[in-house]
Amino acid sequence: MRKDTTGGVKITRKKGEPWISVPPLGKQEEPTGLKALKAEISRRWGVIDLLDVLKDVAHVTDYTDAFTSVASRIVIDPAVLQRRLLLCLHGLGTNVGIKRVADGVAAAALPPGQLDNEAALRRTRRLFINRDNLREAIRLIVNATLKARDTALWGEGTSCASDSRKFGSWSANFMTEWHERYHGPGIMVYWHVERRSVCIYSQVTSTTASEVASMIEGLLRHLTDAEIDRQYTDTHGAVVTWTPLAPSAQQDAASSWEIGKVRSGGVCAGSAAVR
Repeated sequence: MRKDTTGGVKITRKKGEPWISVPPLGKQEEPTGLKALKAEISRRWGVIDLLDVLKDVAHVTDYTDAFTSVASRIVIDPAVLQRRLLLCLHGLGTNVGIKRVADGVAAAALPPGQLDNEAALRRTRRLFINRDNLREAIRLIVNATLKARDTALWGEGTSCASDSRKFGSWSANFMTEWHERYHGPGIMVYWHVERRSVCIYSQVTSTTASEVASMIEGLLRHLTDAEIDRQYTDTHGAVVTWTPLAPSAQQDAASSWEIGKVRSGGVCAGSAAVR
């Protein structure tokens, strides 16, 4: 390769194997149409508070009804309970924390006896918010989103992609684990996202757990109305090609290759690949 004719692309070696090094692309100018779209959205709606979004979604879907109590009876007013549930979900979802949310509403002009202090919010969190109730609420929101979607514009969502993501956390947290690949403490969350960017299932996994089990669990237990007939996931750099229900002669023709290693072979008709 001639010098200064490849745009920064180099042929190097990594772990004794040939490796193609591609430089990162520079920042591109923002399209004029995108600037105009952002300006129009800002002019029409301005900055929308996340708590208002939670409240509006609860008004449309009634997802707060999914948060049932683990106690034997409920004596709190339903309107007060819904307000405290929204505050707890806002604090937990944004990682602000219940204490900070309680401090923020302490000065609010609420009727006497309806002050949403920290003790009241923590009691609501303890009695009403758990994993099963959260998944049921997510199911209601996902189904309402899929029902309201105009298929003429968005198409039918029949595929799903899944992957894990590491979230940093303090080492004092009991759920924190050291991740050898990312070299830091945190937790791993495995997501299943429908092709139109709607998360249909999520789960917290161990940093050393196999992602295969998490992928299959999300497909079997998402319990939404999404009709998934294709699943896409990664294999951390490897592409595995196989031919289902094919004679042994065709199966022998299929092969796999890894990035950075030339191990490719013929792929017969009807094969599938997972990247």
